[in-house]
Amino acid sequence: MMRILGKASSINVRKVLWTASELGIAFEREDWGSGFRSTQEPEFLALNPNAMVPVLVDGDVVLWESNTISRYLAARYGDGRLLPADALARAKVEQWMDWQATELNNAWRYAFMGLLRNSPAHQDPVQIAASIAGWNRQMGLLERHLETAGDYVAGGAFSLADIVLGLSAHRWRKTPMDERPGYPAIAAWMARLEVRPAARAWLPDNIV
Repeated sequence: MMRILGKASSINVRKVLWTASELGIAFEREDWGSGFRSTQEPEFLALNPNAMVPVLVDGDVVLWESNTISRYLAARYGDGRLLPADALARAKVEQWMDWQATELNNAWRYAFMGLLRNSPAHQDPVQIAASIAGWNRQMGLLERHLETAGDYVAGGAFSLADIVLGLSAHRWRKTPMDERPGYPAIAAWMARLEVRPAARAWLPDNIV
């Protein structure tokens, strides 16, 4: 049985869980991370020396980094679903995955840690305001793209880009902030995502 190591409250773990669920892959999830088994245990460090979740164990295959795991699952088990075989079509999916992991994540990190996680190290109101502004600006970039992209981020077909960005948009909508633009294209796209059974499983209101 495939194993996915990581607590379900982790947004990065949920990327992998949503991907596996979309593909109908049977798996067992093990709770690791804050509040559960420590990722500093030798057993975990032998799988991922970075001591971070998620980790995938698929037979003899061991992988870490959520976007990489999701790509592997789609390539191995997807038969063209979620990640196209065509080089250009695949690149269009992966460029949005990489944008999520770099530009978008860097924008929201301070505000999210301060407003939702109540981190003592992230309570400077000036930096929170700057992070919110940057977060909304990046989401505006996604809004403008979705206005012309089609039903989904990479065009007409649901893909891994929708999984990773759907989770990010869910976090953006659920984080309490004073200013959040009412982007209609994002709202319509999220409504399309939320009817999918796998999305309903991994976009719960009580997990951001």
